[in-house]
Amino acid sequence: MPATTLDATTALVLIDLQRGIAGLPCVPLPSAEVIERGARLADAFRTRRLPVVLVNVTGGAPGRTESPRPGGAPPANWAELVPELGRQDDDILVTKQQWGAFHGTNLDLELRRRGVTQIVLAGIATSIGVESTARAAHEHGYHVTVATDAVTDLDADTHRNSVEKVFPRLGETDTTEAILALLG
Repeated sequence: MPATTLDATTALVLIDLQRGIAGLPCVPLPSAEVIERGARLADAFRTRRLPVVLVNVTGGAPGRTESPRPGGAPPANWAELVPELGRQDDDILVTKQQWGAFHGTNLDLELRRRGVTQIVLAGIATSIGVESTARAAHEHGYHVTVATDAVTDLDADTHRNSVEKVFPRLGETDTTEAILALLG
Protein backbone atom coordinates (compact mmCIF):
# COMPACT_ATOMS: atom_id res chain seq x y z
CA MET A 1 0.00 0.00 0.00
CA PRO A 2 1.45 3.35 -0.91
CA ALA A 3 2.17 5.76 1.91
CA THR A 4 -0.89 7.91 2.51
CA THR A 5 0.32 10.49 5.01
CA LEU A 6 3.10 11.47 7.35
CA ASP A 7 2.23 12.57 10.87
CA ALA A 8 3.23 16.08 11.93
CA THR A 9 5.99 14.64 14.09
CA THR A 10 7.57 11.91 11.99
CA ALA A 11 11.17 10.83 12.49
CA LEU A 12 13.54 9.36 9.93
CA VAL A 13 15.41 6.29 11.19
CA LEU A 14 18.39 5.20 9.09
CA ILE A 15 19.62 1.71 9.93
CA ASP A 16 23.27 0.61 9.83
CA LEU A 17 24.52 2.94 7.10
CA GLN A 18 28.03 2.47 8.39
CA ARG A 19 31.34 1.71 6.72
CA GLY A 20 31.50 -2.00 7.57
CA ILE A 21 27.99 -2.82 6.40
CA ALA A 22 27.89 -0.45 3.42
CA GLY A 23 30.96 -2.26 2.09
CA LEU A 24 29.18 -5.62 1.90
CA PRO A 25 27.75 -6.93 -1.40
CA CYS A 26 24.07 -5.94 -1.35
CA VAL A 27 21.05 -6.86 -3.49
CA PRO A 28 18.84 -5.83 -5.17
CA LEU A 29 20.31 -2.33 -4.84
CA PRO A 30 23.93 -1.39 -4.33
CA SER A 31 24.56 0.22 -0.96
CA ALA A 32 25.60 3.48 -2.67
CA GLU A 33 22.03 3.98 -3.96
CA VAL A 34 20.55 3.30 -0.53
CA ILE A 35 23.02 5.71 1.07
CA GLU A 36 22.23 8.42 -1.50
CA ARG A 37 18.48 8.09 -0.92
CA GLY A 38 18.95 7.96 2.85
CA ALA A 39 21.00 11.16 2.67
CA ARG A 40 18.28 12.86 0.60
CA LEU A 41 15.66 11.85 3.14
CA ALA A 42 17.87 13.07 6.00
CA ASP A 43 18.36 16.45 4.33
CA ALA A 44 14.61 16.83 3.80
CA PHE A 45 13.78 15.87 7.39
CA ARG A 46 16.42 18.24 8.77
CA THR A 47 15.14 21.09 6.58
CA ARG A 48 11.69 20.59 8.13
CA ARG A 49 13.21 20.32 11.63
CA LEU A 50 12.02 16.73 11.99
CA PRO A 51 14.13 14.23 13.94
CA VAL A 52 16.78 12.22 12.14
CA VAL A 53 18.00 9.06 13.87
CA LEU A 54 21.26 7.50 12.74
CA VAL A 55 21.66 3.92 13.92
CA ASN A 56 24.83 1.87 13.88
CA VAL A 57 25.63 -1.55 15.26
CA THR A 58 28.74 -2.49 17.21
CA GLY A 59 27.90 -5.99 18.42
CA GLY A 60 25.51 -8.88 18.22
CA ALA A 61 23.16 -10.80 20.43
CA PRO A 62 25.01 -13.60 22.25
CA GLY A 63 22.69 -16.56 21.56
CA ARG A 64 23.69 -19.65 19.59
CA THR A 65 22.86 -19.71 15.88
CA GLU A 66 23.14 -22.24 13.09
CA SER A 67 24.60 -19.67 10.70
CA PRO A 68 28.22 -18.84 11.37
CA ARG A 69 29.03 -15.34 12.56
CA PRO A 70 32.01 -13.42 11.30
CA GLY A 71 35.07 -14.19 13.36
CA GLY A 72 37.71 -11.86 14.66
CA ALA A 73 37.59 -8.18 15.45
CA PRO A 74 36.08 -5.89 12.81
CA PRO A 75 38.24 -3.12 11.34
CA ALA A 76 38.59 0.01 13.51
CA ASN A 77 36.22 2.08 11.34
CA TRP A 78 33.63 -0.66 10.84
CA ALA A 79 30.90 1.07 12.89
CA GLU A 80 31.53 4.61 11.61
CA LEU A 81 28.52 6.15 9.91
CA VAL A 82 29.12 6.86 6.23
CA PRO A 83 30.02 10.52 5.70
CA GLU A 84 27.41 10.93 2.94
CA LEU A 85 24.74 11.12 5.66
CA GLY A 86 26.12 14.50 6.73
CA ARG A 87 25.63 13.84 10.42
CA GLN A 88 24.46 16.94 12.30
CA ASP A 89 24.86 17.76 16.00
CA ASP A 90 21.12 17.51 16.62
CA ASP A 91 20.76 14.10 14.94
CA ILE A 92 19.97 11.31 17.36
CA LEU A 93 22.68 8.65 17.39
CA VAL A 94 21.69 5.15 18.48
CA THR A 95 24.30 2.43 18.84
CA LYS A 96 22.80 -1.03 19.10
CA GLN A 97 24.15 -4.45 20.01
CA GLN A 98 21.53 -6.52 18.18
CA TRP A 99 19.49 -6.43 15.00
CA GLY A 100 16.72 -4.02 16.02
CA ALA A 101 17.23 -0.40 17.07
CA PHE A 102 14.76 -0.45 19.99
CA HIS A 103 15.87 -3.29 22.27
CA GLY A 104 18.52 -2.22 24.76
CA THR A 105 18.76 1.36 23.45
CA ASN A 106 17.21 4.73 24.25
CA LEU A 107 15.46 5.04 20.87
CA ASP A 108 11.89 4.84 22.19
CA LEU A 109 12.66 7.40 24.92
CA GLU A 110 14.29 9.80 22.44
CA LEU A 111 11.32 9.54 20.06
CA ARG A 112 8.67 9.95 22.77
CA ARG A 113 10.47 12.99 24.23
CA ARG A 114 10.07 14.63 20.84
CA GLY A 115 6.42 13.63 20.44
CA VAL A 116 7.16 11.33 17.49
CA THR A 117 4.20 9.21 16.38
CA GLN A 118 5.55 7.86 13.09
CA ILE A 119 8.88 6.70 11.70
CA VAL A 120 10.19 6.42 8.17
CA LEU A 121 12.74 3.63 7.85
CA ALA A 122 15.60 3.06 5.44
CA GLY A 123 18.93 1.26 5.55
CA ILE A 124 20.76 -2.05 5.40
CA ALA A 125 19.88 -4.90 5.75
CA THR A 126 16.21 -5.05 4.83
CA SER A 127 15.50 -8.41 6.49
CA ILE A 128 17.69 -7.84 9.54
CA GLY A 129 18.08 -4.37 11.06
CA VAL A 130 15.33 -2.65 9.08
CA GLU A 131 12.72 -5.38 9.58
CA SER A 132 13.57 -5.87 13.27
CA THR A 133 13.25 -2.14 13.88
CA ALA A 134 9.99 -1.95 11.90
CA ARG A 135 8.52 -4.80 13.95
CA ALA A 136 9.50 -3.18 17.25
CA ALA A 137 8.24 0.25 16.14
CA HIS A 138 4.89 -1.29 15.24
CA GLU A 139 4.76 -3.06 18.62
CA HIS A 140 5.58 0.25 20.37
CA GLY A 141 2.59 1.88 18.64
CA TYR A 142 4.39 3.98 16.02
CA HIS A 143 3.07 4.35 12.50
CA VAL A 144 5.70 2.81 10.24
CA THR A 145 6.61 3.74 6.66
CA VAL A 146 9.44 1.99 4.82
CA ALA A 147 11.18 3.63 1.87
CA THR A 148 11.38 0.51 -0.29
CA ASP A 149 13.96 1.92 -2.69
CA ALA A 150 16.17 2.97 0.24
CA VAL A 151 16.62 -0.52 1.69
CA THR A 152 18.77 -3.38 0.48
CA ASP A 153 19.96 -6.71 1.80
CA LEU A 154 22.62 -9.37 1.61
CA ASP A 155 20.07 -11.81 0.16
CA ALA A 156 17.53 -11.07 -2.59
CA ASP A 157 14.92 -13.56 -1.33
CA THR A 158 14.85 -12.27 2.23
CA HIS A 159 14.73 -8.67 0.94
CA ARG A 160 11.75 -9.48 -1.26
CA ASN A 161 9.96 -11.29 1.57
CA SER A 162 10.39 -8.30 3.90
CA VAL A 163 9.22 -5.77 1.30
CA GLU A 164 6.33 -7.80 -0.12
CA LYS A 165 5.08 -9.79 2.89
CA VAL A 166 6.26 -8.29 6.18
CA PHE A 167 6.35 -4.49 5.80
CA PRO A 168 2.77 -4.17 4.47
CA ARG A 169 1.58 -5.88 7.69
CA LEU A 170 3.53 -3.41 9.85
CA GLY A 171 2.72 -0.15 8.08
CA GLU A 172 2.96 1.46 4.69
CA THR A 173 5.63 1.30 2.00
CA ASP A 174 6.59 3.67 -0.78
CA THR A 175 9.48 5.15 -2.69
CA THR A 176 11.83 7.87 -1.52
CA GLU A 177 10.28 10.31 -4.02
CA ALA A 178 6.76 9.62 -2.77
CA ILE A 179 7.84 10.08 0.85
CA LEU A 180 9.59 13.34 -0.04
CA ALA A 181 6.39 14.51 -1.75
CA LEU A 182 4.39 13.72 1.42
CA LEU A 183 6.85 15.84 3.40
CA GLY A 184 5.80 18.76 1.20
